[in-house]
Amino acid sequence: MSRGRPRVVLAMPEVARERMFPAARLAELDEVAEVVGELGEFSSARARRILADTEVLVTGWGSPFVGADILDLAPRLRAVLHSAGSIRAYVDPAILHRGVAVSSMAAANAVPVAEYTVAMIVLAGKRILPMAADYRRDPRAFDIEAAYPDLGNHGKQVGIVGASKIGRLVIALLRAYDLDVVVHDPYLDELDAEDLGVRTVGLDELLETSDVVSVHAPSLPSTLGLIDARGIGRMRRGATLINTARGEIVDQDALTARILAGDLYAVLDVTTPEVLPAGHPLLGSDRVLITPHAAGSLGSELGRLAASVCEELRQLARDEPLAHGIEPERLEITA
Repeated sequence: MSRGRPRVVLAMPEVARERMFPAARLAELDEVAEVVGELGEFSSARARRILADTEVLVTGWGSPFVGADILDLAPRLRAVLHSAGSIRAYVDPAILHRGVAVSSMAAANAVPVAEYTVAMIVLAGKRILPMAADYRRDPRAFDIEAAYPDLGNHGKQVGIVGASKIGRLVIALLRAYDLDVVVHDPYLDELDAEDLGVRTVGLDELLETSDVVSVHAPSLPSTLGLIDARGIGRMRRGATLINTARGEIVDQDALTARILAGDLYAVLDVTTPEVLPAGHPLLGSDRVLITPHAAGSLGSELGRLAASVCEELRQLARDEPLAHGIEPERLEITA
């Protein structure tokens, strides 16, 4: 049974709204919902007036926190649709227990992150980072096979830390390559791993045996420093660590030390702090590629997130369950 177009507030900073929902996408949104306002905060008199009649909050990067107290301001609230991936910093799990549905566009955001990761895995196997630097220095004297006798992706092992939405999509994309993929995730059972076509291993074994280690675990208290100095020390010489998750999951000082020693390579889309200070040794190393959190949805890729939001609004209008709804117990272990 249809309830009609839900009354929606875009709860995000103006710059985020303009990028996520420019005029053309805003028109698409208006076809499935009645946008009653845009808010970057919930405390003003104007915000309180708008929230009083709001049924759906569409949040995103930089949105105000949706705590349980929002239900006093928005008594008709039915759902919070998060138009990005990581949601823990934006939504209080308590609202789920009070009948408000919560949906995250993490599956849509996973696509560009997984694509970036697979590209970096292939480049890591081909030793493209150090090779390009060596070639620039003296292209005429450069002997590729003498310099990198172990390059290539045939039969190499890739270790996935975290069978998250992104981790699972990386695994799926890697099926097209002749690689041995292993996974460490305490929540992944053997039957699920079999369905994914991978082997589960302990973290120590993964670090010791993988040619490439790719981090896809959520940032939780339990994953802070998950790959610590001891784990970094166990990685095989010449291996590459890829991190598109969160900087705090990896002991960056230990990683830096092994990189400077010439033992490891790294591709880091995230660091601690998020922007490294000028002069940081990682910034000057040919063994490291650092990108500014570029793996996630940007530019044209935001259209995929906006389309997912519109589809969720159609579900609500038809009074059907959300396609990407989050259960309370899952929110506790979700980034």
